[in-house]
Amino acid sequence: MSKKILVLTGSARKDGNSNRMAQAFADAAAAKGHDIKVIDTAKLKLNFCHACQTCYKTGKPCSFDDDFNVIAPDILAADALVFSCPVYWYSVPSQIKAVIDKMFSFVIGEKEGFFGKECALITCCEEEDPAILDGVKIPFERTAALNKWTVVGEVLVPGVFSVGDIDKTDGIAQAAALADKF
Repeated sequence: MSKKILVLTGSARKDGNSNRMAQAFADAAAAKGHDIKVIDTAKLKLNFCHACQTCYKTGKPCSFDDDFNVIAPDILAADALVFSCPVYWYSVPSQIKAVIDKMFSFVIGEKEGFFGKECALITCCEEEDPAILDGVKIPFERTAALNKWTVVGEVLVPGVFSVGDIDKTDGIAQAAALADKF
């Protein structure tokens, strides 16, 4: 069955390792007949969540108008969300974190289409120690649990830093294979 899958990338590098894996996933999922949309959060004008809890009071998800309000309908319409980003300073990079934080508006707004989705994670880090990936993996898994999302898979690749390092691993193949789980 074809699904609407939204891929949210969060790397400042256009052809960076996590973006290359995200594209491999998107291409493989599209080849399987899924409706794929990729949003590069690094290109968006995003502010941080103010935790004002005035979400939807202005008719928009966020009262502080920025590009989150533009992509919010895509998030709600998706059957599945795939998050792809590198580890920055042992955590989630700000490019994608602002989107994740602003998803709070769907909770405050009690938007039914937000809960119960499928989701997946694609991430990589410079260091060889796979525990470094926990800085992205654990918040992702906790967010999924809170929102009753089903985690269908994770691609976690340590030891890549420079653009193209992903080619020295099986990360591209893992990301493409992730499409089989949807």
